[in-house]
Amino acid sequence: MNQQYSSALLERAVDEFAKLPGIGRKTAMRLVLHTLRLEVGTVDSFCHAIQNLRHEVQYCKVCHNISDTEVCQLCSNPQRDASTVCVVANIQDVMAIEATMQYHGLYHVLGGVISPMDGIAPSDLEIDSLVERVDAGGVKEVILALSSTMEGDTTNFFIYRKLAHNTDVKLTVLARGMSINDELQYTDEMTLGRSLINRVPFTGN
Repeated sequence: MNQQYSSALLERAVDEFAKLPGIGRKTAMRLVLHTLRLEVGTVDSFCHAIQNLRHEVQYCKVCHNISDTEVCQLCSNPQRDASTVCVVANIQDVMAIEATMQYHGLYHVLGGVISPMDGIAPSDLEIDSLVERVDAGGVKEVILALSSTMEGDTTNFFIYRKLAHNTDVKLTVLARGMSINDELQYTDEMTLGRSLINRVPFTGN
């Protein structure tokens, strides 16, 4: 055991908290000491919530968003416009767009963007399932809502090529209200909402 710790249990807890992204050992220590001050029932509830999340959470078989059931609440909501599918990179982007309250269609979560430098190829993403979903019919518009980065633009163009055979579907992209290289999830709600409302046809350029 490290000499600075008076308890092996404390040290282990600090080690586990420090594994979280953005959490250094000093912050981990503060969190552990705060946890020790909580009621036992509160800590048990926290632990159960994390365990249930890891063991029971699912990914929607339609859009690949996080879900408690086989089909998520958004995809199963009859009030949503099923003819419009908004393509996003990750779950945080779904949350960001939902926060604008400007979009009422469905989503398709790719699980990232094409990035050869990071070893992420098209086959690593949910692009084929998007093509299958569109080809199945009922989709009139696909909104490419990816971040305005080189990787996002590359992914937009790849999807455009994959869907080019389906002339009945309109492809649009967010208006460039966002700055170049901005990540979608960090864009403020007003800017993102306006970019969504003022989306333009995607021409592949």
